[in-house]
Amino acid sequence: MPTAALGILFVVIGFAAMFLMYHLWGYPFDKQTRTSTAPKWAMLLHRLLGYAFAVIYLLLMWKMVPRLWEYQVEFPARTVVHICVGFGIGFLLLIKILIMRFFRHFEEWMPYLGTAIMLGTIILIGLSIPYAFQERQLAEAALGEQNRIRVAQVLPTANLPQGAPTPAQLSTRDSLESGRDVLLDNCVKCHDLKTVLAKPRSPSGWWQTVERMSDKPALFDPITERETYDVTAYLIAITPDLQKSTKQKNQQQVARDIAVSTAAIVIASPGTTPEPGVGSAEPTKPATPVDLAKAKKTYEEVCAQCHDLEEVTKAPPKTAADSRMMIQRMIKDNEAELTADQIELVAAWLDTEFVVKRK
Repeated sequence: MPTAALGILFVVIGFAAMFLMYHLWGYPFDKQTRTSTAPKWAMLLHRLLGYAFAVIYLLLMWKMVPRLWEYQVEFPARTVVHICVGFGIGFLLLIKILIMRFFRHFEEWMPYLGTAIMLGTIILIGLSIPYAFQERQLAEAALGEQNRIRVAQVLPTANLPQGAPTPAQLSTRDSLESGRDVLLDNCVKCHDLKTVLAKPRSPSGWWQTVERMSDKPALFDPITERETYDVTAYLIAITPDLQKSTKQKNQQQVARDIAVSTAAIVIASPGTTPEPGVGSAEPTKPATPVDLAKAKKTYEEVCAQCHDLEEVTKAPPKTAADSRMMIQRMIKDNEAELTADQIELVAAWLDTEFVVKRK
């Protein structure tokens, strides 16, 4: 059973056990004999719910604890809270079991312990389930026939090595489902889903990321070569929806970021000679000739990570200053990770394709 399904079942059983506990504590309780007048069937049901809750907790820990040895990034704050709450629930469960078995004189604390366990459960699931739902929604769209055709068309730009399966083979439903399984079972051993879903990439960017991750040591069940291709194809398949999500998230800050960009010093292209025209309407003159074919390819790869290229065509930069401001917004708004060479190439292509052609 997927972890997300276990998590939902964990919450449902927890709520049922908690509310039944509240009901049972409403019956008279004999402190001398430590017995309640509550119906036997209700007491038995509460006990069974408690056993089921504990079993699901152990199953979740069986899946989660090994990841602590495989995490290869610094734990983000959300993950730290997730881990602490998870172990906290286990500690409270242990205390509750010990009280019921050996320390019945603390039995009146059981409602407080049960409520605390349920509070921890809500926090635990609330920190992870939203991203599982997001991935599920992306998967439904990614496996559609129209999207699989798109994946086959863009896979050649991923620059997969020779000997890799063909785009037609990687864009099948079975291949994409295999890639999704790798994402949910293997990729999350080293980092959480948020790390993957928060930032879309180009096809070649996804392949570089997967290749880099597959080279890292894995203690449990390392992914195979074929699985690296499958998960790359799946990540490419869900990228359009990630682009929309990223764009919506950034729209709230567009006004503030544009104001900051406008007031900031205009970015000067690396490798250009400083002239009075920098920041003006005239493009700067490169100190060395720029390979426009390479510049175009770089522009298409880095800019397509977060939006369609048609958006640039519809609202192109009119001056060299506009080109630099556009690159600056890519870095500030969309957190684009560009090297100095990539900045120079993208700026050169924007100047050549849009600014110079306007004249």
